[in-house]
Amino acid sequence: MIYKYEENNKKSTQEGLLKNIDRTSNLDEIQEYIRSVIRIRGFEKEEIEKKMLLLLEEAGELAKAIRKDYTNMAIDNTKLNHYSNIESEIADVFIVLTCICNKLNINLFDAVYNKEKENVKRNWNKEGE
Repeated sequence: MIYKYEENNKKSTQEGLLKNIDRTSNLDEIQEYIRSVIRIRGFEKEEIEKKMLLLLEEAGELAKAIRKDYTNMAIDNTKLNHYSNIESEIADVFIVLTCICNKLNINLFDAVYNKEKENVKRNWNKEGE
């Protein structure tokens, strides 16, 4: 019975945390939310190598979802339930990427902002144009 109480408590805690973010939440708030729920779910101690493999797996699932919806490439119709929707897979990639940032103590906003400071100085003309 204690196990069921702990699981219900974890669920209610996660639901409570989810209520703290919305469309107005900034990237820091979302990154902290993900840090908190990953801790509650018991995944915060996973090694970085496992997180990286999970990121690649999620990226593959995103590719599969895009292939299903936006290409004329054949898919195994007997496994249609294995093909998630694109939005869900993008969220999974973002969550795992954020977990990697958290594991490495990288602020995702700072990383994106600093990279874009470099990118705006680059010449983005395609070769031959």
